[in-house]
Amino acid sequence: MILQRNSLIRNSLCFPAFRSALYTMELKAFFTSQAASSLQEMFEPSSSSVYEENADINWDELGFSLRPTDYMYTMKCSKDENFSQGELNRYGNIELSPSSGVLNYGQGLFEGLKAYRRVDGSILLFRPEENAQRMKMGAERMCMPSPSINQFVNAVKETVLANKRWVPPPGKGSLYLRPLLIGTGPVLGLAPSPDYTFLIYASPVANYFKEGFAPLSLLIDNEFHRSTPGGTGHVKTISNYAPVLKPQSQAKNRGFSDVLYLDSVQKKYLEEVSSCNIFLVKGNTILSPATQGTILAGITRKSIIDLARDIGYQVEERQIPVEELIDADEVFCTGTAVVVAPVGSVEYQGKRFEYNTGAGTVSQKLYSTLTGIQTGLLEDKMGWTVEID
Repeated sequence: MILQRNSLIRNSLCFPAFRSALYTMELKAFFTSQAASSLQEMFEPSSSSVYEENADINWDELGFSLRPTDYMYTMKCSKDENFSQGELNRYGNIELSPSSGVLNYGQGLFEGLKAYRRVDGSILLFRPEENAQRMKMGAERMCMPSPSINQFVNAVKETVLANKRWVPPPGKGSLYLRPLLIGTGPVLGLAPSPDYTFLIYASPVANYFKEGFAPLSLLIDNEFHRSTPGGTGHVKTISNYAPVLKPQSQAKNRGFSDVLYLDSVQKKYLEEVSSCNIFLVKGNTILSPATQGTILAGITRKSIIDLARDIGYQVEERQIPVEELIDADEVFCTGTAVVVAPVGSVEYQGKRFEYNTGAGTVSQKLYSTLTGIQTGLLEDKMGWTVEID
């Protein structure tokens, strides 16, 4: 309905003959009462209008769950074409063929990034070009066309501006943005989809884990594995995440926050948690498993490594045997959703290992520095933030 209205309005403005015909027609017969009401909503601000500065919600009750906002962004192309002009539409369901590539063969990618409101009311994005680059890399692996870096970043900016009243006040959370790239064209035999859709929707969020800022408890599971060599563990494909739901659910039923996975070959090296990267701290050294094809190269992970080195820590990216958990001083997770989350304990083969958390820890220092940059409270010497005009 939105596309039909927009087409009518554009035609009436651009073609005089069409405009004349439109005026001579009986408007009440042309528009149904519902369409007339919808047309009126396009020009008159309502409770869901982008012109209002603040959404009517209790920001103190935000968690990490979907709160639909006003608008989403869509852009389409065929497999032998490039993405071109996208558009904003009201947030809502999309039409999808039962034989689409994403439904039948899991041909899809997603990203996650956040918009933050500064104390002066302006809005910042954090390293959106990194998300754009990662989507391009993933699209190549999944045989999909992808938006250019500029197209991706501009689409994110448009989505934020259209939903700016949903960006939480400073200190209350952020606007989480979920870009999707999916095969939407019909396909029966195993093959790349003929058509693709790039889509962005948004939701205001606060803490990812129910523990909030409390330390996490992780379980190392020997039975399940997140990825395998030669697979897609290094790209953010949608097919990487459903397989972890069972072990994650089992762990949560036992009182753990999440699962820490080992490599699938030797079953002895740390890889990552279900949806975030892992770090260990030993004295002045910070360790993180090297991303060698089975681990997602997280943007928060990359930022934490750069910050740690800038502060003066030695950072090692290498294979980390599970035994090194025994004498670690700290353990923490990083990711767009979790930011930096301290780990209070890890259980492995029935043994529980505990770690330092709270004030004065390395993870707390890195968290404060990173979020200070993301929210504009600290000077961005790295050039990571992008202000939305």
